Amino acid sequence: MEKENQFDYIICGGGASGLMLAHKLSEDPFFNRKQILIVERDSNKTNDRTWCFWEEKESDLEAIIHKRWKKAVFKSTEYSKEINLNPFQYKMIRGIDFYSKITNELTKKKNITFVNDKIKSIDDQGGIVAVVCEEKIYSGSKVFSSIPDKEYLNSTTKFPVLNQHFIGWFVKTEQAIFDPKTIQFMDFDLPQKGNTRFMYVLPFSETEALVEYTLFSKDLLKNEEYEAEIKTYLNKKKAGNFSITEREQGGIPMTAYPFWEKNSTNVMRIGTAGGWTKASTGFTFQKTVRKTKELVEFLKEEKPLNAMNQKNRFWFYDLLFIDVLSKHNEKGHHLFSLMFKKNKSENIFRFLDEQTSFFQEFKIMLSFPVGLFVRALWKRIFN
Repeated sequence: MEKENQFDYIICGGGASGLMLAHKLSEDPFFNRKQILIVERDSNKTNDRTWCFWEEKESDLEAIIHKRWKKAVFKSTEYSKEINLNPFQYKMIRGIDFYSKITNELTKKKNITFVNDKIKSIDDQGGIVAVVCEEKIYSGSKVFSSIPDKEYLNSTTKFPVLNQHFIGWFVKTEQAIFDPKTIQFMDFDLPQKGNTRFMYVLPFSETEALVEYTLFSKDLLKNEEYEAEIKTYLNKKKAGNFSITEREQGGIPMTAYPFWEKNSTNVMRIGTAGGWTKASTGFTFQKTVRKTKELVEFLKEEKPLNAMNQKNRFWFYDLLFIDVLSKHNEKGHHLFSLMFKKNKSENIFRFLDEQTSFFQEFKIMLSFPVGLFVRALWKRIFN
């Protein structure tokens, strides 16, 4: 192995989690002498997605926050609520802004190297890890991979897998139908068709917004079905004529599958591939921020990567919720309605951010139909 192809850390995948990890390593003087390689197949990053999250304080990425909101609306046929998000703000980052900022900062670091190549395999050989790419083979002492391993989708029966799947349109409407100060967090006031379906709306002005038709369900739809629902929604709101300026489409696995059990002494899965997506909501960005900080501190201890604790009580809450939602997908709107109806919004957002006390969590759990969750718990314990 040529010395120029040897690194202390190799990060496989230059998406949000990979770049975020590299950025955190670059900010900590402890890692100044570590040689870090980022392997990313595609060098041409585009505005392929948006990330949203709620936050009390200023973000480390405050300079690239595209839009922020202080109010939200939850809506269903059972219950509707306008939410003052204080002390939180709901923030949005455009993918292209994130990629540009982080990449520009990392390229200035002498100990960080970028390579565009397709990864074929990652092999932990004990003392070293071989990352085999189409062009070259690289070796690293520790390797972090955000490359999805989708085998579990077809093989796991113990851990149900739902998908958060959506198509979103950035629209400009003829009529002023949006409140630019208020997001539509979840609008379940539409046909559920046996699933958990809602509209998610991020307004930028009275006539401009991102409108997404989103499902939490096992099966994907044809593109035409998502788009027909968005059209119906805009017509119902009396938008008039409208144009589509951008489109986005995505799918996020919602599962409590313990991805970290596949980690080895020197290889760790990160991001969605590592179970860093919040299983009950599909939110990933802010959890990745927290997990990245934890990982950087863990690396200073120089312990085996598979010794890092990845499981907590919130993982178990998510496990039960996905168990219930996978068996009773038509009840999703009912479950979320009960949660927002019976709890303070601030506590809900702290709970979803895994920042609550056990007492607060217990109160939220009491919001849900006890029978459904007791049966799910019983199966987990005795099956």
